[in-house]
Amino acid sequence: WLTAGPGLFWIVLFLLIPSMVLLGIGFFTSNDYGSPMLPLTLTPFSQVAGNSLLGWDDGNIIIFLRSLEQAGIATIVSALLSYPIVFFIMTREASLRPLLLLLIILPSWTNQVVRTYAWLELLGPNAPLSAVAHALGIVPPDLGIAPGAFAVTTGLAYNYLPYMIVPLYASAERLDWTLVEAGRDLYASGVKLFWHTVFPQTVPGLLSGVIFVAIPAFGDYVVPQLLGGDKALMIGSLIANQFTETPDWPYGAALTIIMLVFTGLGLIGFRVLTRKLGGAGEATI
Repeated sequence: WLTAGPGLFWIVLFLLIPSMVLLGIGFFTSNDYGSPMLPLTLTPFSQVAGNSLLGWDDGNIIIFLRSLEQAGIATIVSALLSYPIVFFIMTREASLRPLLLLLIILPSWTNQVVRTYAWLELLGPNAPLSAVAHALGIVPPDLGIAPGAFAVTTGLAYNYLPYMIVPLYASAERLDWTLVEAGRDLYASGVKLFWHTVFPQTVPGLLSGVIFVAIPAFGDYVVPQLLGGDKALMIGSLIANQFTETPDWPYGAALTIIMLVFTGLGLIGFRVLTRKLGGAGEATI
């Protein structure tokens, strides 16, 4: 209990109690100013469900699916970028590796708003990258890459890239390089070497990275708000709007609880999937 106590206290104080408060607010009626009031009702949850044929409000379905899409693409991009970065670090001198890791982690110590604004300067209508897109005819001359879905994906992948690199690096440090050498002795190609010896051994780190990137990216508020605007509204922005721009606290609380439920179900499903993989982490030649 002495070792688990601080962690449990943190979880109860900053996760369990706020979640219970939100759950309670979700059953209140909204007054003219959007604040919760009695009597208790299921209206906020029925608002989320809507009256569409699918049982969900069509607008909420689009936003939910867009959030899944953006989080999924950002996770894939992060993984694809992380592997070459990790093995670039692994091939450097041992004394240099901690410094390279620090350089990767260092930007994440800066406020996320500041980092996202930097991308807004790079992807805005008058930004250099947008000028290239104008020249190639990808983006109309009067518009920029941001706001837009591509800008949101870029911002999410950039902001959460370190959370993919670190667990992958931890797995790469435990690689059994004798298997790689054995593959080379058998004249295996570079692709086969990676796929049959390196990749299976780094699957645990990859799965951890997927969780660390996909979950926060799914509910991210800052990146879609600054880089997406109305063109790429995500679930985090929709929830935030219920507490700020168009106040409706019970509806916002209901959206939050439903998002947490789906996130929890996703984690459980992911856990079951990783257990069924069984052989993950075992290299073959």
